[in-house]
Amino acid sequence: MKLVYFAWVRERVGKPEETVDVPAGVTTVAELAGWLATRGEEYAYAFENPDVVRAAIDKRHVRPDTPIAGAAEIAFFPPMTGG
Repeated sequence: MKLVYFAWVRERVGKPEETVDVPAGVTTVAELAGWLATRGEEYAYAFENPDVVRAAIDKRHVRPDTPIAGAAEIAFFPPMTGG
């Protein structure tokens, strides 16, 4: 599965994107963020407050309880502000 990181999530993880093999027990966006947080210090820092990080599946904003099955790309980013 392709993961893409934006803004400070990208800075904390240290890469703009990657392809990962997600464990079978990880089925939602929230579970994916939790699993990513276990992959190392940089991921733990990026996902230390999962309620703040937003996600999009295949370029559509989704909630943390959204299933990830069938997703081609999942993006993680901080909250956005408008102006």
